[in-house]
Amino acid sequence: MAELPFLLFDADNHYYEAEDAFTRHIDPKMKKRCMDWATLNGRKELLVAGKVNRFIPNPTFDPVARPGCLDDYYKGINPEGKGIREAFGELVPIDPVYRDRDLRLEKMTEQRIEKAIYFPTLGVGMEEALKDDVEAVHCAFEAFNRWLLEDWGFAYQERIFAAPYITIMDRDRGIKELLWALDNDARFIVMRPSYVYNKGGSRSPADPYYDPFWQIVNDSGITVVYHGGDSGYGHYMADWGEGGTIQSFHSSPLTSIAGGHKAPFDLMAALISHRLFERFTNLRLASIEMGAFWVPWLLQSMERAYGQEPGKFFEDPIETFKRHVWISPFHEDSVLKLKELLGADRLLLGSDWPHAEGLADPTDFALDLDGFTDEEVKMVMRDNCDGLSVRRPA
Repeated sequence: MAELPFLLFDADNHYYEAEDAFTRHIDPKMKKRCMDWATLNGRKELLVAGKVNRFIPNPTFDPVARPGCLDDYYKGINPEGKGIREAFGELVPIDPVYRDRDLRLEKMTEQRIEKAIYFPTLGVGMEEALKDDVEAVHCAFEAFNRWLLEDWGFAYQERIFAAPYITIMDRDRGIKELLWALDNDARFIVMRPSYVYNKGGSRSPADPYYDPFWQIVNDSGITVVYHGGDSGYGHYMADWGEGGTIQSFHSSPLTSIAGGHKAPFDLMAALISHRLFERFTNLRLASIEMGAFWVPWLLQSMERAYGQEPGKFFEDPIETFKRHVWISPFHEDSVLKLKELLGADRLLLGSDWPHAEGLADPTDFALDLDGFTDEEVKMVMRDNCDGLSVRRPA
């Protein structure tokens, strides 16, 4: 455990969803079009839109991997050449702290975490799984958000900030859900880092059509988090002859090299190129669990584009990015390089606890902050996220 003279604000904690997270509050008429459970060959399987869903290998989460067991694997430290399933080691019975908010508060205190943002584990793959049925997408996540409020709370004891999931596939329905979340004291919302899918033609989330949604976000001062998940990019891998369905902890060399960084790069490029921040100057966005490998590439690309045609931008796009976006890097990223590019005030601790690919001990993130001053360490490990947890109305 890293010794720090302050308590942490972790920008990336997770719960393991209760088995009824998507079904407890669902309209019974929509159940078959959304989520349900079935026992097939003696195994409990999650059905999404009537099909067995493989986004999470075991969506009951019992047994489950130990926190941080894949740390070395994701750092590229694998001298024995183990496959990822072997690297997992033995699965263990699910710990109640993954599903009980009061037990989790006790665990946070033990971990020296005062506050944390909480995200789905299963839920970040479900918009893609349902995307061909817009009504089902909205019904499923409206049910999910009411379960989330009931079991975790959006600002529970001002320590657990569970982020409701908002989709804008139906813009007006997304606005209604956003207003409901604001009425229930949400401090963060989580969205899919992708285009807004539509069978008739997808759009950038920065298309002016969605301005009524962004106006409410802007005026309320809530923080929007784009969190890693299934962004639909598996279909591009299919064009290269690989499978088009994303399954957690299943990858190929091509998807590992080419697929992991495109979604945040493309998203941020679109938001800036389509001038969202010119129209809404109070927006605050955070990129969580998508690493930072893509950031230098994005800044270099924007620098070149701005140099070629500055009139296409309302200002230097790098300055736009640095003013509106916060990044939670993977601890295996070059965090010092990221500080040089963006400043320590734009970086966030994200432990990904209790996931296998995260940190076993969230304080250990500080061990990767060599070259940071004590003040900058505190910014990254606490202060920056603390500021984002306070709504800043326009």
